[in-house]
Amino acid sequence: MVLDILPYNEPGIFSFLYLRDKKKTPAEDFSTMSNILGNSWWQEKKRTRKTYLASRHVLSTADRKSTAVEALKPNEIKIPSLKGGGKSLVHLKLSKSDLDRPELKKLIKSAFRRQARKHHPDFGGGAAPFRRIYQAYEDLMAWAEAPTFLRRSGFPDKWFYDGEKHRWVQPAPLRVP
Repeated sequence: MVLDILPYNEPGIFSFLYLRDKKKTPAEDFSTMSNILGNSWWQEKKRTRKTYLASRHVLSTADRKSTAVEALKPNEIKIPSLKGGGKSLVHLKLSKSDLDRPELKKLIKSAFRRQARKHHPDFGGGAAPFRRIYQAYEDLMAWAEAPTFLRRSGFPDKWFYDGEKHRWVQPAPLRVP
């Protein structure tokens, strides 16, 4: 059984190896390995009274691998963050994938003109729908000038511990092209 650990801000991977017992389940073997590592950590913590020294001690017992760490780091996904949760896109009949396009401003203008022809009060539309469309146009043009994104990092279908934020992160959504 192998437990690979990639500590925060470390250039390599630390691998702990434990021989499987044919009479035990993998969960029992993992529990035994965890108990051995945990007991080692606690003994060093009691001896030195320092948690970082206990962690160093446990990591010093691991096999060190100098693998390409970049391949193991979580992917970072940028998700456009719009005011109003994307209602502006709905009013102009655009999709979130359009926000990644280089000709975004032209796309917003043409979508606005298309909707304005349908909903302008002079052409039989109502004043309230036209105001919503115009507000959506202004919001999207302002966003195009200074876009904001939510950054999500993670592995598809895998939880991971983010050492920078000191918390567990949910699996990242699969990015569909």
